[in-house]
Amino acid sequence: MPVCQACHEGIPDPDDAVFLGHEEGNSGPGWEIFAHRAHVDQVQPDPVAERALARLLIARAFES
Repeated sequence: MPVCQACHEGIPDPDDAVFLGHEEGNSGPGWEIFAHRAHVDQVQPDPVAERALARLLIARAFES
């Protein structure tokens, strides 16, 4: 059963689960991230990952 990333409760109804993404694990395949439809707006992206991606994209833009 998927677990809501915002409220950390199970989502028993598959139609209420919204797939948000996949988070890699350090020693395994990782896990999928879900949220209730009503809680999708409450889930924020990881700011560390956003900064790392932004730096990578800026570096690539200046290479070409």
